[in-house]
Amino acid sequence: MKVGIIGCGAIGRKRALTLGNHDLVIAVDTSLERAKEIAQLKNCSTVSTNYNDALNNDEIDLILISTTNEFLAKITLGAVTAGKHVLVEKPAGRNPEELIPIIETAKRNNVFVKVGFNHRYHPSLLKAKELVDSGIIGPLMFIRGRYGHGGRLGYEKEWRAIPEKSGGGELIDQGVHLIDLSRWFLGDLTVASGFAHTYYWDMPVDDNAFLMLKSSNDTIAWLHVSCTEWKNMFSFEIYGESGKLQIEGLGGSYGVERLFFYKMLPTMGPPETTMWEFPFPDNSWNLELDDFIRSIEQQREPDGNISDAKKALDIVKTVYDGCNYTVNV
Repeated sequence: MKVGIIGCGAIGRKRALTLGNHDLVIAVDTSLERAKEIAQLKNCSTVSTNYNDALNNDEIDLILISTTNEFLAKITLGAVTAGKHVLVEKPAGRNPEELIPIIETAKRNNVFVKVGFNHRYHPSLLKAKELVDSGIIGPLMFIRGRYGHGGRLGYEKEWRAIPEKSGGGELIDQGVHLIDLSRWFLGDLTVASGFAHTYYWDMPVDDNAFLMLKSSNDTIAWLHVSCTEWKNMFSFEIYGESGKLQIEGLGGSYGVERLFFYKMLPTMGPPETTMWEFPFPDNSWNLELDDFIRSIEQQREPDGNISDAKKALDIVKTVYDGCNYTVNV
């Protein structure tokens, strides 16, 4: 693949490091210095501050987009209009309406758009999906998920706290990861109830959100996302009729990634417990790109695609609308 990267901050750097033998043709950022730093990682000689230089480059097959939220959908639409495949960071846009023309144009031009739901590729979650699909914990009943940021000085002044840039607060930030994972395990979900609110940070977007999502067969995802967690945390529990899977941590400041399997015995009582620990560096970004390349080669819709992102944002919008938490963009 011939690749262009648009957005050369911390996430753009992560994406560049996943490229392997794929050729980086151009690095684009509003800061030429940041673009040069990414370009040097992959021996790329072309940098720019204008993203159209990547979209108009006929040599490029794939665009990686890691800008702030207000540019994600606009640049993605430009890329698929130009016939490029796209890997765009979540949430892919500030609202579901921004994604509709992308879905239509990508289909018309026979290109694919994958959204950066890299949590699907964490080893604990891949193993959990394997176990669920095997039927070992029986039919699923419900999911309980919690995800939270610790605090940092100046958080309320960052771009995520500006509605026009972010499209919302914690719900559209970490919330879409939990929504996507819940849909991955349970299928399509609708909002049974939801509430987004600003409790602590002096900012016009939510710092906490609480959701109960329901499938057509009444399985439930009960989710809480927070940027008043004070200590970074990730917890995702999957309950079946004959067992439970519990994922704790994502590595780094979230703690060592672990998966626990609690298997109910015929006699009930304390379950049989198996634990897997994944202490090695996060490889989800590499696995995500590799999977996307395979989907392009096989001409199939990727997992975690632009339609998945729209369905996640439909849920976000429903919650915001339901509690009159209006985010004008």
